Amino acid sequence: MDSHQMKWNEQVAKKIIQELEKRGMEGSYAARAAQARDEVIAMIPPNSTVYRCGSMSAVSMDLWPRIAQIAGVEVIDPFKPGLSFEDSLEPRRKGLLADVMITSTNAITLDGKLVNLDGLGNRVAAMIFGPKKVILITGMNKVVPDVETAMARTKNYSGPVNAIRMNIPTPCAENGICVDCKAPARICNVWTVIERQRIKGRIHVKLVGENLGY
Repeated sequence: MDSHQMKWNEQVAKKIIQELEKRGMEGSYAARAAQARDEVIAMIPPNSTVYRCGSMSAVSMDLWPRIAQIAGVEVIDPFKPGLSFEDSLEPRRKGLLADVMITSTNAITLDGKLVNLDGLGNRVAAMIFGPKKVILITGMNKVVPDVETAMARTKNYSGPVNAIRMNIPTPCAENGICVDCKAPARICNVWTVIERQRIKGRIHVKLVGENLGY
């Protein structure tokens, strides 16, 4: 990434953080993913429960192995190898009462709104209410001008890419294009737009000056 892109990231992140504060949320910026990883780890209280959601941003930062090494921290992980879909439902429910939730957002607008599209709804439900602290690791590639653009990006890019990644039997996994299907395995089921957080500072958006996730 050249110096011009880095400067833009810093400038835009500063604006978004100011907008998040107006909406009862926190924000911070890290130029590099490694820096963001260390800062997120530092936000996890001792002896806490941490809910893992399906964020490729966190995975790409090698975050989860590091968190698992923190003494006294319990990771609530519905993505353990060998866990069936049915068996994964209970840790997803348990995650709603975690001390900390770590995930990402599908998109964030310049004025600080968080736009997400979920399959089961457990991720967005926990973002809205439940865990005491919600940390959203968000690459600057997910910054968009407004809600409409956020929804278009999520529907036409994030959804198909994730369907391809998870080998979901949907039309978009086959051809890359959303056709608003009615497939039983469809992962685009629940829209949320978080415009404000009533519990001040509960949501913290960690903006990262690198492309992370989809």
